[in-house]
Amino acid sequence: MTDRAPSPAAVRALSLGALLALWVIAATLTADPTILPQPWSLARPFGREVASGALPLHLGMTLTRVAWAFALAMSIGTALGLLMGRYPAVDRWLDPWLVVFLNLPALVLIVLCYLWIGLNETAAIAAVTLNKIPNVVTVIREGARALDPGLAAMAQVFRVPPLARLRHVTLPQLAPFVTAAARSGIAVIWKIVLVVEFLGRSNGVGFMIHLNFQQFDVAGVLVYSLSFIVVMLLVEWTLLQPAERRIRRWRGA
Repeated sequence: MTDRAPSPAAVRALSLGALLALWVIAATLTADPTILPQPWSLARPFGREVASGALPLHLGMTLTRVAWAFALAMSIGTALGLLMGRYPAVDRWLDPWLVVFLNLPALVLIVLCYLWIGLNETAAIAAVTLNKIPNVVTVIREGARALDPGLAAMAQVFRVPPLARLRHVTLPQLAPFVTAAARSGIAVIWKIVLVVEFLGRSNGVGFMIHLNFQQFDVAGVLVYSLSFIVVMLLVEWTLLQPAERRIRRWRGA
């Protein structure tokens, strides 16, 4: 009789349950709700924020910024990474720029964008996008360098048009690297968005965390933080992971 492995959903539920149990134990040992409240004590402030419309509003603003920054960073970063990986001359020219931006602290870039552009949406999204593009470029460049030259030669022999070659030869090989950049990117982008909102926006989850921090309201900080974390976990489990499995099927993975 063979043992059947638990389903991925069961593993996730058990893992999150263990994390919740640690929270309960830590809150019990602390015995001070102003420092770490019990999970169930967040139900009332959560309901209050939802009923007032504040939580949906600020959550929606943050998700909009995340979506814009993610789309821009992935599109620009993928194009630059593909160029740098396929053309050594381009790589030699742009690699110093890439090293500079990879080592430029996110906080510095955020502050500079606010100073140069102003305290507006353009500066906020530009700061997040510029912070993420170098990481996307690095991953995609390695993927472009790893492309199978035999497949490229075959496409050339059969005179496959450039756009068809990109769609049917290059992108399928590059897909695992794109999904890796996307999964790491979404995790980094939303964290940077919160910092951007914390420093210079008048709405969003980061702004509300800042507001609750000024009032020493730990429950408020946890309500907004956990609400957004839950949304991003749902995006990861329902969109990114299924897309990655679908993309990798052609490799037999």
